[in-house]
Amino acid sequence: MHGQVIFSGIQPTGTPHQMGNYLGLFQPFLELQRTAPTTTPIYLSVVGLHAITLPQDPKQLVQDRRNMLAALLASGVDPERTTLYLQEDVPEHAELAWYLNTISSVGRLQRMTTWKSRLATSRNAASEDEVSESDLRLGLLAYPVLQAADILLYKSTLVPVGEDQTQHLELSRDTAEAFNSQFGDIFPVPDTRIVHSKRILSLRDPLQKMSKSAPLPASRISITDSSKDIVSKIKTAVTDGERTMSYDPATRPGVANLLTIWSALDDAGRTPQELADELNQAGGGGAQLKAAVSDVVVAKLAPIREEYARISADQGYIREVAAKGRDRAREVAARTMDEVRKATGLGGI
Repeated sequence: MHGQVIFSGIQPTGTPHQMGNYLGLFQPFLELQRTAPTTTPIYLSVVGLHAITLPQDPKQLVQDRRNMLAALLASGVDPERTTLYLQEDVPEHAELAWYLNTISSVGRLQRMTTWKSRLATSRNAASEDEVSESDLRLGLLAYPVLQAADILLYKSTLVPVGEDQTQHLELSRDTAEAFNSQFGDIFPVPDTRIVHSKRILSLRDPLQKMSKSAPLPASRISITDSSKDIVSKIKTAVTDGERTMSYDPATRPGVANLLTIWSALDDAGRTPQELADELNQAGGGGAQLKAAVSDVVVAKLAPIREEYARISADQGYIREVAAKGRDRAREVAARTMDEVRKATGLGGI
């Protein structure tokens, strides 16, 4: 009988500062950290081995890994409650991935849709049709197997994932069952919790996702933005001329985007439509909407920004957190790999 274990991973590449990352990735994990029983182990891995399945600038990757740890800590990840560590510091991830590679179907991996989307994004392609298997490298093809190893290494039972990762998690479940069938009952079959992340759109083009690569800095909000910059960016956000507020993403994407941001940060948990109704009852229009969104964003991000600046300046603390997380993770990972080696006949002679 396996007790509950929670695992989540996050890539270090890109920016941890952008509001879409905070609302879509950080917030759901923090809710799990807050509500899970204190006896439930929680693992959060910054997955550098996944990052290098696409080309990276080595110097930038060092900075990105450090920044991601700082951003997670600043946002509220508690390294005493959660084992926070760098995936590449725990070599058992790669070792278990190799064992799982030996029972994984190449055909199934080729049918996965995510490798095409990741390649298309990395090459700024207009669509997935512009990439083919000739562009594919083994590491990217085997990405889902490494993800399965990440999860199974700690005998995880609950994995929060976005809707775009459901294929990968189904493969993790099938891989656990296949390994157990062949070598004995070692891994629990993990359950998935779909995180319906809020899609945050560009402030200047609400038909596009908020992105760090957009040419206009005013199109995005970062946790490192000053309060003055946040107010300025939201003030210039594209909405429409209607005074009455309504939540209608199809026909009023700019207004809907601001209502989504407000709702995601609202302590009372009000829906975007409830906020629109309350604004209408108060006689407010677009300017009042922007003022209200500015107030809540500034209030939420200011303490995170200050904490991020403090932690980023203390590289010794970041290294200490990573080292403690590594040691805690390796203690469990080593036990799992002892079982795996023995079960497969590689546990000694």
